[in-house]
Amino acid sequence: MVTILDRTQRPRHPEKAKRPDNPIQRKPEWIRVKAPGSPVYRETQGIVRENGLVTVCEEAGCPNIGECWSKKHATMMIMGDTCTRACAFCNVKTGLPDALDPGEPEKVAIAVEKLGLEHVVVTSVDRDDLADGGAAHFAAVIRAIRARSPKTTIEVLTPDFLRKPGALEVVVAAKPDVFNHNLETVPSKYLTVRPGARYFHSIRLLQRVKELDPSMFTKSGIMVGLGEERNEVLQLMDDLRSAEVDFITIGQYLQPTRKHHAVARFLTPEEFKSFETVAYTKGFLMVSSSPLTRSSHHAGEDFAQLRAARAERLAGSGPSV
Repeated sequence: MVTILDRTQRPRHPEKAKRPDNPIQRKPEWIRVKAPGSPVYRETQGIVRENGLVTVCEEAGCPNIGECWSKKHATMMIMGDTCTRACAFCNVKTGLPDALDPGEPEKVAIAVEKLGLEHVVVTSVDRDDLADGGAAHFAAVIRAIRARSPKTTIEVLTPDFLRKPGALEVVVAAKPDVFNHNLETVPSKYLTVRPGARYFHSIRLLQRVKELDPSMFTKSGIMVGLGEERNEVLQLMDDLRSAEVDFITIGQYLQPTRKHHAVARFLTPEEFKSFETVAYTKGFLMVSSSPLTRSSHHAGEDFAQLRAARAERLAGSGPSV
């Protein structure tokens, strides 16, 4: 179900209701985007709705939805629209989720086929209520897409599967082309920004993917503008490289509502470019760093570049790791 309005009239973020309001700053000109509404956008919207799907594009209020849906690119969010965690930055609804829909893997596969996607990103809410955190459901979705669209490359953006032994192995065994897990922010901000997660558990998760399948591409992303220091971002890059992560994304945090974490500041395009330059010197195969960068933005084009970068490095003509 793509949820535009909560028809039960329950508060979308009940855990944030008693928090003090944080003023929402006016966005600088380099962050403003056009409102969606092209014919192809509406066609994409129709395919999503007729197949009863949730997309992170809508649920998280992504600023790039107009651009992506106008290209028939949509990021599928599986296992419902309700998350068991309450991260201070996130606009996805929180609460007690519904039971898993056993027909969802096939519904996602049908939508991928109808959209004609060459590359698809599949993400999910956190499902701490499930014994495996939803790992088997991720694997079922991957298999269903492969059956209907064998040429489509698949990128998963997973939760951390905290305290779910064996869950990661189930997803990796299903052979997605890219395994993405976002750190979201630097470790000093975890208590206030991502309190349900553990920074070094997430680093270890990404490292374990490479141990299980060295050929699998790994990816992680962060937001900036939450009050982190530049040197903390550079250390985070080193931590990701120690886990052999191939691809890093860096984007500007945008505050969804007054009850969410405040924006500490808006970084300039030049600062994002500087992060990109440093990340490449640290050995990442691919870097996407800009104010509007999001994990799934331009994912298909980025995957093509990622494969080319690996081939170049293996051939010995690229920079050393």
